[in-house]
Amino acid sequence: MTDPIPHNGLAPRFWEKKPLTKMSPTEWEALCDGCGKCCLNKLEDEDTEEVALTRVACRLLDDASCRCTHYENRHQFVPDCIVLKPDNLDTHAYWMPRTCAYRLLWQGKPLPDWHPLISGTAQSVHDAGISVQGNTVSEFDTPFEEWEDYIIEEPL
Repeated sequence: MTDPIPHNGLAPRFWEKKPLTKMSPTEWEALCDGCGKCCLNKLEDEDTEEVALTRVACRLLDDASCRCTHYENRHQFVPDCIVLKPDNLDTHAYWMPRTCAYRLLWQGKPLPDWHPLISGTAQSVHDAGISVQGNTVSEFDTPFEEWEDYIIEEPL
């Protein structure tokens, strides 16, 4: 699998030396491990604010690559898609997947060995069983009332 994130020009282990708020756009994008879990629809308990991931995927998620099919212009198709940035991470980290690099670094934790920036290959997230590759259902084919039937436990 080809890594869609350009890694040339990135300093070695930049995420350990640079705070999230000081990262360049290229460094920020390189943190994405390509698991696809942020593109799963979530259910939030209004009372406890607990968030559950479902296997119900955003209409733009490619189940094979675990990447957005229209990343650059996704807001034309999904207006409420979140643009995660250093200045809004504190308000979104609670619903991000527990294995997400953005969330881990925000929490002061290290990246796992399977992360592509550590392993050197985009395939490692899939080989480690962390991604949703081949495990999603379409939001078009799954009525909202059935989403609870598709809740998944984290980490995968």
